[in-house]
Amino acid sequence: MHTSADLLKSTIRLEQLIPFLQEQKTQACAIVNTKLYGLLPFCKAMQQANIHAVIGLSINVQWHDKTFPLVLYAQSQDGYQHLLKISSAVSIREDEVLPWKWLEGYAAGCLALLSSDDIGDVEDWQALVTALAQLFQHHFYMGITRPGGVAQANEKELVGWCEGQTIPLVAVQSCYFLRPEDHFAYEVARGIDTGDKLGDTMLTANLQGYYSPTAQEWQSWFADRPEWLESCRQMLASCHAIIPEMSVQMPKFPVPVGDTSESLLVKEAFAGLEERFNQMDIPNGYRERLQYELEIICSMGFADYFLVVADFMRFAKDNRILTGPGRGSSAGSLVAYSLAITQVDPLVYGLLFERFLNPERISLPDIDIDFVDSKRHQVIQYVAQKYGKANVAQIITFGTLSAKAVARDVARVFGFGAETLEKISKMIPNKPGITLQKALEESYDLQGWLSEDDQHQRWYEVALKLEGLPRNSSTHAAGVVIAPSPLVNTVPIEDGHEGIYCTQWPMGDIEACGLVKMDFLGLRNLTILEQMRWSIYKTGGPWIDFERIPMHDEKTFQLLQKGDTSGIFQLESEGMKQALRDIHPTHFLDIVAVNALYRPGPMEFIPVYARRKAGKEMVVMPHPVLEPILQETFGVIVYQEQIIKIASVLAGFSMGQADLLRRAVSKKNRQVLEEQQVTFVQGALKQGYDQHVATDVYELIVRFADYGFPKSHAVAYSVISYQMAYLKAHFPQSFYAALLSNATGNIDKIQQLVQEAKDKGIPFYPPSLKDSTKYFTVQQEGIRYSLSGIKGVPHTFIENINTLRQTNPQVLHNLFDLAVALSAQHFKPKVIESLIYAGALDYLEKDRAVLIMTIDAALKHAELLRPTEDIDISTATAFNFGKPKYMQVDDMPQKEKLIHEKESLGFYISAHPVTQERSYWADVNSTCRELKQMRDGTYVKMIGVIEDVKKIRTKKGEQMAFVQLQDEHGSVSVTLFPQVYQFVQDLLIDDEIMFIEGTLERRFGKPQIKVKHVQTTKKV
Repeated sequence: MHTSADLLKSTIRLEQLIPFLQEQKTQACAIVNTKLYGLLPFCKAMQQANIHAVIGLSINVQWHDKTFPLVLYAQSQDGYQHLLKISSAVSIREDEVLPWKWLEGYAAGCLALLSSDDIGDVEDWQALVTALAQLFQHHFYMGITRPGGVAQANEKELVGWCEGQTIPLVAVQSCYFLRPEDHFAYEVARGIDTGDKLGDTMLTANLQGYYSPTAQEWQSWFADRPEWLESCRQMLASCHAIIPEMSVQMPKFPVPVGDTSESLLVKEAFAGLEERFNQMDIPNGYRERLQYELEIICSMGFADYFLVVADFMRFAKDNRILTGPGRGSSAGSLVAYSLAITQVDPLVYGLLFERFLNPERISLPDIDIDFVDSKRHQVIQYVAQKYGKANVAQIITFGTLSAKAVARDVARVFGFGAETLEKISKMIPNKPGITLQKALEESYDLQGWLSEDDQHQRWYEVALKLEGLPRNSSTHAAGVVIAPSPLVNTVPIEDGHEGIYCTQWPMGDIEACGLVKMDFLGLRNLTILEQMRWSIYKTGGPWIDFERIPMHDEKTFQLLQKGDTSGIFQLESEGMKQALRDIHPTHFLDIVAVNALYRPGPMEFIPVYARRKAGKEMVVMPHPVLEPILQETFGVIVYQEQIIKIASVLAGFSMGQADLLRRAVSKKNRQVLEEQQVTFVQGALKQGYDQHVATDVYELIVRFADYGFPKSHAVAYSVISYQMAYLKAHFPQSFYAALLSNATGNIDKIQQLVQEAKDKGIPFYPPSLKDSTKYFTVQQEGIRYSLSGIKGVPHTFIENINTLRQTNPQVLHNLFDLAVALSAQHFKPKVIESLIYAGALDYLEKDRAVLIMTIDAALKHAELLRPTEDIDISTATAFNFGKPKYMQVDDMPQKEKLIHEKESLGFYISAHPVTQERSYWADVNSTCRELKQMRDGTYVKMIGVIEDVKKIRTKKGEQMAFVQLQDEHGSVSVTLFPQVYQFVQDLLIDDEIMFIEGTLERRFGKPQIKVKHVQTTKKV
């Protein structure tokens, strides 16, 4: 059986296969994919269905100068171990072929099956069969196939020869699709995999009979040779290998002689905490908490885990790789804080260790680490080097054919044109969880299109059959496995990226094998923080140590109170900005609370929190005893940790029991809720509380369990939010420069950031070939535009300019020298035009029109002085080549200059056409920036440049238009209904300036204007 886990080499899904096999009263079934993909789910499903699962693998083996396919079964546990190694070895080799020598080395414990339909191309097949029989002895079988019940041409000769050599024969069938009617869909799946289009050959492909036969078909196909069927049964029954149950395989940290991992962890944790307290005495509360955590960690056998994580965190710090302050529940561990794994003091913020590691519910610790995403791989490389390349791997993940993907892929194989592909794509809604079935129910267009043509209907039927199949493999975004011994002893591996292996099994299967995975996450916002830090340092500012940023900085809180949080991690959305304005944060914990509350559900408590904080509403406590727990959140339960503490204080639960209660309650199982209520109330009565208080508080816990957010995660991520806010408040130029560099290619985002920075009085300098780099940089208290932000300027060109700047800077001061230095190969007119229009050559002090007209002369000059002639540019004139002169032409008009600037950069940088026009329009009362704060129904008057005009017809057949109008502060969509449109339709020209009056309304949260009056002529 080849299953669909074998990436488009089969369409047999387990959920269809199992009922079919049960129906046929199947006794045994072998999986023989080309890698060990899908092995665990297959074995589990077979076990549940009470069918004997046989572990097999299809491979290509090198035989002299040819390769041949062979199926290997794991007959014993040794054989299973060898299959892990064979699958890994084949997947790591470029040609994915197993050398004969390696087959000899891994043969023990395996059973080999050579199929009669696989030796057609092998001329000396007798020698091959003899060699296999000698290698595997009585564990080698010759398989006779009769796909669809049809005997093959070579069967008689093959059977006669094998019987003469006493080589056992078995009846076999390779299954690639479940039933005969699935053949066409299977062929299309192969087409998706190979990139082939559907041709006549595919309809008569030779794999038509390779489906899964029914019991009756199986018997009838080999009715003349029942002994082969019996041999097949015996062969499969003789394979006893199983996937072994594995205990946790904790990686081992290398400890000095005389130490154990436990003793070393205790030493390092206390030393680290002393360092946190600047070598002063550790306060008692901290000492007791650290001792308590260490006892639990060591008793659970997790000392090595913490040492490994602390070690690669130390590597990151030593190599100036910025790491996050923490993530998830691990921020609740004082051991993690002491070892500098996290940067959040759990005692300062009341974070609980039991939320991370619960002694009453044994589970592996799960410490996720955020790294600068551009340097994350360096840390993984270090780990592989330290613990052995064979012991470390990233985790595989599989992409499936979603509704949109399968629709397009099948259409491509069917040979549909690009327009049809686009049409199909548009007919399937862009929303999560959409299926073809749902798309068909929702889309009348799709229904109509399918009824147009039988081929369209057939496309849909095939796409439906293939939807959801695994399509490709990739590397998991974060998961890394570290094992105490080579991974191939437990899981199959394959080639990965940059010298790191990848597992052949996904996350769930890896964990089921007892392997320990750690999450190395790349966080883009850390990269941005890192860029900001370097920018500040390079422009003469301090080197920012993020751990030492003052957490009560007035300027930072003022920025947060205004909701000035564009570009700040987690605080960017309009809703979050409003929440900050309402809450008016004055303490770091306010940011933590808003980060935890700003989610569907608990969001409704933001106004309550804000009113109570401002003293406009009384703080009501469910019970006075809960005051210390709920005081910081003004009586609102915000965090899971508060629920745990309430259960501990009120019902006398241990922290471990309380965490179990939190987990149970959040699952909303009625029976569990009732059981837990009884326990909770009894506990509260023992503590001396009234029954009604206990019941009321329990109901409160049930209500808030879903809303409760892990405080440890909220605190850790709020640290990044605060750090970014601090940099924005104190170093705005570096803040915006880093954000703009990361927004390259996103014109809307760049425009928004540039405008915001300009509003704060930060000057912007146009791009310059002399001063700009690939990134936005801080210069003279302002920001210099980057070269990579100019349309049509390739990275190779920017690299060449950087080289020239270092080796031969004087050539940048003359267009002709620049052309020679770059050579005609890189001095491309289109690229130079873009640079001139963007203002990147303004420093030459020549008008842009002059520069544009001189490009051809410079190019000819470069061709004349080709670098191959070894002529030094500076001495070129000595050879009487002379230097041509710039062309003499009229200056470029300001309007034309701005239009070209916008084409090159995506927006106007040196000036905006609207700015100059404002003085002519005395009654303008709004800009795009102010629209955001105005109420619906406000009558507005504004001017802007026409960016885009979309004309449509109403149901009555009248013409109207939607116009995108842009000013210095952004753009807005304005609607011109037929009665207005008919008077101004000839005036709607791109880049023209338009004055409008109309009513403001919001659509999908965005301002729009219903226009009552339009003018495009100047009014003095």
